[in-house]
Amino acid sequence: MLQIQKFTFNPFQENTYLLWTESGECAIIDPGCYEKREEDALQKTIEEKGLKPTLLLNTHCHIDHVFGNEFVHRTYGLSPLIHPQEEIVLAAVPRVAEMYGLDYTPSPKPKLYDGKEIKLGEEKLTILFVPGHSPGHVAFYSQAHQLLLSGDVLFKQSIGRTDLPGGNMDVLMKSIADELLPLSDETKVYAGHMEDTSIGEEKRTNPFLRGL
Repeated sequence: MLQIQKFTFNPFQENTYLLWTESGECAIIDPGCYEKREEDALQKTIEEKGLKPTLLLNTHCHIDHVFGNEFVHRTYGLSPLIHPQEEIVLAAVPRVAEMYGLDYTPSPKPKLYDGKEIKLGEEKLTILFVPGHSPGHVAFYSQAHQLLLSGDVLFKQSIGRTDLPGGNMDVLMKSIADELLPLSDETKVYAGHMEDTSIGEEKRTNPFLRGL
């Protein structure tokens, strides 16, 4: 059994997720905590639920999704796992922070995904390679629980922007068509911004997916 909880953090209103198993092993996904009160909220929930963080996962490395990487590393001793093509994106975050006038403590050195699956306790997550919003974007999918963490690829009635460095609309649409739309309509989609949705709902209502 997998359980999930969402937090909306930082000036970009990014969704950070806790994903945990019956045994309490927990993944922290895209920690966007920017202010101390956001760090406290994340830590308090982990403590109250008796969770043991064992994974720090980044779907991609845009600034709003990695603000909390250093906090999670400092607090729980975890290094972020990223796709190899996101290393250049992560390395650019200090310059992006300066451009926005935001504080940023550099992320610890990441580790790289080296397969198509990752284990969280007794559960398995499939790593879907879905570039287009960023060059090494991944999504995490549990077939057993019909659950998808889509990052910034697919939103409720929208899709990820492609005007940032490394973005490409054609690549993004192919990622969605090839990797996400074949999932069951019942698959619940937990996105990097805005509210939850499902694959079936997006097939029916998302104007960007017409013709796919």
